Amino acid sequence: MESVIDIILQAGRAAVELSLFVLLPVMIVMLAVMRLLEAYGVLDWLVQRLSPLLRPFGLPGLGVFAALQINLVSFAAPVATLSLMEQRGASARHLAATLAMVMAMAQANAAFPLAARGLQLGPTLLGSLLGGLLAAAITYHGFARHLSLDAPAAAQTPPPHGEADSAKGVLNVINRAGAEAFKIALGALPMLVLSLVAVTALTRLGAVEALTRLIGPGLSALGIPPVLILPSLTKYLAGGNAMFGVMDALRGQGVVSAGLLNASAGWLIHPLDLPGLAVLLSAGKRVAAVWRPAVLGALVGIAARTVWHVWLMA
Repeated sequence: MESVIDIILQAGRAAVELSLFVLLPVMIVMLAVMRLLEAYGVLDWLVQRLSPLLRPFGLPGLGVFAALQINLVSFAAPVATLSLMEQRGASARHLAATLAMVMAMAQANAAFPLAARGLQLGPTLLGSLLGGLLAAAITYHGFARHLSLDAPAAAQTPPPHGEADSAKGVLNVINRAGAEAFKIALGALPMLVLSLVAVTALTRLGAVEALTRLIGPGLSALGIPPVLILPSLTKYLAGGNAMFGVMDALRGQGVVSAGLLNASAGWLIHPLDLPGLAVLLSAGKRVAAVWRPAVLGALVGIAARTVWHVWLMA
């Protein structure tokens, strides 16, 4: 019983640190920027001009912000855009396409640190863009085609936003964004705790080592190095930050080569894992409601990125 409590406390501490010291600061900054751009009318101007370019992929104009945020900031940053899209009345089909794009793209909080360990950023970002657009298009035109293109009645008119024409107005906009960010960070906490408890328990019980012995020979026969089992399990159960820690250690020990790191980038660097899904779905109820078609589309994009990286390293 004591070991169980220890696992829960250790995982809970890590989840709180991730939620309050990683997710919350990023969300405060990104939501404040988004709300200020909205208050100054910049978002409306950009949306009108970008919408025609993104329409074939099933993305609204705000989709470009989500793409930039996941590629250049972190896995949590697009939550600000998804939340804003929901409040502005984006249709369920557009929300699904945007969510699929985000989940299929390379997350900056893993890609940029791994660049110091030999990851080629140029091919990674290009593959990220191609995979994200493919995920959005196949979700919009395929997996989410049954979803409505109409905004819900309650969201036909975008909610009024603050004015930033004075110092007080700017402060009010920032304070409102901070309150939204805190709500999102707390909403993601339960799933983060549960996922980290799972990966900590599996590691301590020796499940990772047993799985490596069990399927290692089969993976080797397929040309897949068994050394990828540990970072893969860590990534999908505990998230990109934890995967980076494991991969960084493996690179430092010389167990994983730069070539293998780049070949596995499409499979390992994206936010479609338990913590990432918990954070992204915390953007709002309507975003969470379209997770199934979005995940299916994202898997297609991730598969395409995986093939891209393996082909580059062949």
